[in-house]
Amino acid sequence: MDTSMAPMIAIFASDKGPGDPERASIMSQTGTYFAKRGARIICLAENGVIPVPLITAARAAGGQVQIIADSTVVLPPALSGVTMEVLAGRDERLERLAQLAHAYVALPGSLASASALFGTWAAAKLQGRTPPVVMLNRHKAYEVIRGYAADVLSPGLAGYERAVQFADSIEDLWARLSRLVSEGR
Repeated sequence: MDTSMAPMIAIFASDKGPGDPERASIMSQTGTYFAKRGARIICLAENGVIPVPLITAARAAGGQVQIIADSTVVLPPALSGVTMEVLAGRDERLERLAQLAHAYVALPGSLASASALFGTWAAAKLQGRTPPVVMLNRHKAYEVIRGYAADVLSPGLAGYERAVQFADSIEDLWARLSRLVSEGR
C-alpha cells in the first residue's frame, strides 16, 4: 500500500491517571485495527507519558507511527525506530499535530489527552482547517462533551455534526472516521 496517500490520524490517548482501567487494551485494539486498515498514526508524548500500547500494537500490525514529543520523552527500547519529532513548546507541538493530521481520534483517557485534543483542534482552526474529531464514547467517557456539542457547538458551528462525532466501538470509530476523511479530501 502507498502509505503517502493513507490518512494521517492523530490519536489522543493516555493510560496514566484515574479513569477507565481498560485504556491500555482499548489503545492496543485501536492501534491494531487502524494499522490493518492503512491509517498512519501520529500521537503526542509529553511529560514522560507515551501511549505505548497504541504504538506497539500499530507497529506490530505493520502500521506507520510518528510521535510529536517534548524533551522529557525518552522512548523505551521497544519503540526504537519510531519517528519522533521533539518540539520545545506545547503550542508548537499542538500546531505541528494540527498541521499533519487529517482527523483526530479521542480514546477514553486522562484530562491531559482531552486537553491536548482540544488544543490541537484550536490550532487547526487558526490554520484555517477543521479536521473531524471522533471520540470513542466507551463507558460514556465523552458523554459530557457530547452534551456540550449538542447544546453549545450546534448553534455556533455550522456542520458541527460532521466536525465532532461519537462512536460506541472501535469498528464504529473507524467507519465514521474513514467516511469523514474521504469526504474531506
